[in-house]
Amino acid sequence: MAERRALDALDVALLAALREHPRAGALELARVTGVARATVSARLQRLEESGVVTGYGPDIDVAAAGFGVEAFVTLEIAQGAIDDVRRDLEAIPGLLEAHATTGSGDVLCRVAAASHEALQQVLVDLNRSPAVVRSTSVIALSQLVPWRTQPLLESAASPDAGRSAMNPRRP
Repeated sequence: MAERRALDALDVALLAALREHPRAGALELARVTGVARATVSARLQRLEESGVVTGYGPDIDVAAAGFGVEAFVTLEIAQGAIDDVRRDLEAIPGLLEAHATTGSGDVLCRVAAASHEALQQVLVDLNRSPAVVRSTSVIALSQLVPWRTQPLLESAASPDAGRSAMNPRRP
């Protein structure tokens, strides 16, 4: 991975255009952002190489895919067992993501299931790990704010850098 660098306004505009037009090629992104296709290609390559853009796969709505019961589970784990719990968690299909955390718990997990009964099985599977000492779960009732990055990126982008050639045109 290349060195980290601050995103500028053109990077943020390009990322917004990608989010809004995920199937667009470099020519379409150039039209949307108002810069040359070569500039778009170079910027995308730099964003990929620096690890900012991690993929182009589809975003999946797990509820629409039949897994409408979502929960957050806090795990307390045995001292020094983070690698063991990681391996155990990776083996559970209903686990969407897990983060090591500070505070009263050690790991925060997001899980999904097709039903409450299936959720119960995911919770049982989580607690089967010898590294898990205790778990606490809460069921998500609704999503108030979906995963987003654009407001954060826009708040930190250098406002003038990289925008001199941009002439944003709205389709």
